[in-house]
Amino acid sequence: MTIIEEITNRHSIRQYSTKAIEPEKIARILEAARLAPTARNQQDWKLVLVRNPDIKGKLVDLASPHQQFLKEAHIIIAACALNPTYIMRCGHPAFLIDVAIVLEHIALQAVREGLGTCWIGSFDENKARMILAVPQNTRIVELMSLGYPEHIPSTKTRKSLQELVSWDSWQE
Repeated sequence: MTIIEEITNRHSIRQYSTKAIEPEKIARILEAARLAPTARNQQDWKLVLVRNPDIKGKLVDLASPHQQFLKEAHIIIAACALNPTYIMRCGHPAFLIDVAIVLEHIALQAVREGLGTCWIGSFDENKARMILAVPQNTRIVELMSLGYPEHIPSTKTRKSLQELVSWDSWQE
């Protein structure tokens, strides 16, 4: 599979089978995450992988009501930023970008492995921090479900490149 095929085949999966993920697939997914580029190559992130059904249930309770599918996923990943105070020269916090790249590496490798993911940004971070024993100075940026898809949704329509790209200067 080419990278463009993996990108095209990545969907937000909201229905998971009960099949467990093989350890070698998890290892390859985590290796893809480890290789993600970060600001200053600091790798100021950590993943908490949750398989325990009781802990998963507590995290599901913190998410939006329409995200109950999380309990079906084999793993819930809590993507954490270890240094949320570092601001890049452009004025943006690095941790948001760094963690997003890590999670996209996970999502794309998951596609290659026949697995699915879904980004979860709507949750109570402070309560999740307590449940997962994440230090106070660390941010939980996103949650991500990971598992075998029970159903793959149809591809959504995307904007054309002409709507998204300008050359040399901003153009409407």
